[in-house]
Amino acid sequence: MADRTSNGNGYARDSQNRITAATVTGMNALKPVMHFQVSMLRMWADNIERFAGNYEKGVDQTATAVEEQSNKERAA
Repeated sequence: MADRTSNGNGYARDSQNRITAATVTGMNALKPVMHFQVSMLRMWADNIERFAGNYEKGVDQTATAVEEQSNKERAA
């Protein structure tokens, strides 16, 4: 009777070890994919920041040009 109980526990541990090993293998396989996704997100965020900076610069230049034009019209 004691042999059957220990064998049952052994099967449970073996199953748990296999699940753990499969999980570790899966996580190791996903690691490069996750690194790639993170690098793509960083590049995307950098491009958005550049776009925002260029947009801001363009708005400032447009406002300056409109203000100069308005001043020229008032002077004339």
